[in-house]
Amino acid sequence: MTGFEPATSSSRTRRSTKLSHIPIADKGYPKGIYNQAMLLQGKKGLVLSVTNDRSIGWAIAEAATSHGAVVGIGVQNEKTRERVEPLVEGRSDYRMFQCDFMFDDQVEALVEAVKAEFGSIDFFVHSAAYANKEDLMGQFIDTSEEGFKTALTISAYSLVKLARALAPIMNDDGSIVALSYLGSVRAASNYNVMGVAKAALESEVRYLAADLGGRGIRVNTLSPGPINTVAARGVKGLIEMIDHVHERAPLKRPFGAEEVGGSAVYLLSDLSRGVTGQIIFIDNGYNIAGV
Repeated sequence: MTGFEPATSSSRTRRSTKLSHIPIADKGYPKGIYNQAMLLQGKKGLVLSVTNDRSIGWAIAEAATSHGAVVGIGVQNEKTRERVEPLVEGRSDYRMFQCDFMFDDQVEALVEAVKAEFGSIDFFVHSAAYANKEDLMGQFIDTSEEGFKTALTISAYSLVKLARALAPIMNDDGSIVALSYLGSVRAASNYNVMGVAKAALESEVRYLAADLGGRGIRVNTLSPGPINTVAARGVKGLIEMIDHVHERAPLKRPFGAEEVGGSAVYLLSDLSRGVTGQIIFIDNGYNIAGV
């Protein structure tokens, strides 16, 4: 006989019954991950960084703690510390660390502080991006060299720097998550050099996934649609972009930072232990829409 045997109802039944009587734990799946409400119970990790209670980083941190994780949140400087500190005051599921990724000595100090507080970590979320406002407007061709370096260093290279610094204190089978946007693969209005930075970030995720896969550490990207955060307001026409996406997306319900937090919990938990080097879009399906 050549070719593939057609799947008859009897052959499908024979194949399915081979596994149907085997308990989930014996199939190689982690015990209990399909019925536990606290998907991150016992895990410790970082969200770097958080700027305010409207930021996507904060939404991810809140989602992680709601599932049992202890989260260290990063703030860039004293100004952001003043905004964020009241959010975590008196909460035992949060720690705070101050670090400006642009300075190597501060990254080294961050690692030592995390090691002293947690010993080791199970995950970290890269939630940092910046470009000069003038480089987000007008034409991409007018991007200055200094502006290009700034956007790529802060928005993309910082992921490599943090992964290298934190990998020695990450537990095997851990998770790293970065944040991107559709402008990495499409020419999005008023996104310009940030789109190039996000394209670099997504490529880095694939290379880091290859580097760290031997230890079981997963590296993935979340790509939300436009969300009205303080950081996103630097993009001209943000509200119009949000309205357009919601109008064209297949799912006709609102999405926001809370949905991003839910997808982050999946990637940080053992439910995603077979997923690495991937991009998950949280945009109600807008990224698949045609003309």
